Amino acid sequence: MASDYTQIIKDINSGTFAPVYFLQGEESFYIDNIIENIENNALDESQRSFNQIVLYGKDTTLTDVIGAARRYPMMGERQVVIVKEAQEIKDWKKEDKQTLVVNYLENPLASTILVFGYKYKSVDKRTKFGKAIEKNSVFLNAKKLYDNQVPDWIRNYCKSKGVKIDDGAIMMLAENIGNNLQRLANEIEKLLLNVKNGEVVNSAMIQKYVGISKDYNIFELQKALSAMNKLKALKIAHYFASNPGNNPLVLTIYSLFSYYSKLLLIHHSSDKNEKTLASLIGVNPFFVKEYIQAARNYPVGKVAQNIKFLHEADMQSKGIGFATKKEGPVLTELVYKLMN
Repeated sequence: MASDYTQIIKDINSGTFAPVYFLQGEESFYIDNIIENIENNALDESQRSFNQIVLYGKDTTLTDVIGAARRYPMMGERQVVIVKEAQEIKDWKKEDKQTLVVNYLENPLASTILVFGYKYKSVDKRTKFGKAIEKNSVFLNAKKLYDNQVPDWIRNYCKSKGVKIDDGAIMMLAENIGNNLQRLANEIEKLLLNVKNGEVVNSAMIQKYVGISKDYNIFELQKALSAMNKLKALKIAHYFASNPGNNPLVLTIYSLFSYYSKLLLIHHSSDKNEKTLASLIGVNPFFVKEYIQAARNYPVGKVAQNIKFLHEADMQSKGIGFATKKEGPVLTELVYKLMN
């Protein structure tokens, strides 16, 4: 039974548990978070030492897993069996082991909560085995967010914690951290320790508590490029070059590629209405004017050329087809090319 992350968490927090969870996919944050919530909510702390079993894929077999699931709890109403890194179990493709799993899924023990954390991979739902898993479990296929989905995720995550965050702070987090949900969650949790009741998280707080520089960050670099402010853009590039640990070139290139790709979408859109363009490129309408102005400063041919420059810089930093250069010179040369 396919479900979504929000509903699964809601059910767990209300004390409603399913006999079997199968959590698969590329976005490990959702998988880890659901497992953590089950660990913390399914059993009282006094029961966990007796009735909570944690297995690791590389150290177990499907026979071990199903054997553990078929046991009865000790001095309690239920037990929890969690299989972490379940994708590492070696006998997933053995037909007899698949039959063993399917037989259990079709008739699970009511007193057991069985959880598979199957990270970075997916069971083929077109197969008989895959169909049986999806049908007979709470099934989650955890996909990576697209860049344009990250701002809403940040807003909703903060809302779930009872905190409001303004658009500037959201964009600063999204542009500087990207779609790494675990890191985003960690930074937001760090923020929450310093936010007073009723206080709205703003850009100044992000700068202070997350450690993103007020003047030297990817958000400010994009703004400088957008306005064709060569002096400021090169100044930020030199700052990044002198602090590579905090500003990895690969992330800078990725963010700029996303930025110029949005400009390309604006150029090719027949509808230039601000709300339409904001939806198209996946940004808050509050920020869309900056992108529209940037599209005016960068004709479609220049945008395409800049995307080519970004690709070349990425290859150059890795020594693929170019003489290898340190990250600093690659970045400063790239920023110069983007504006000339």
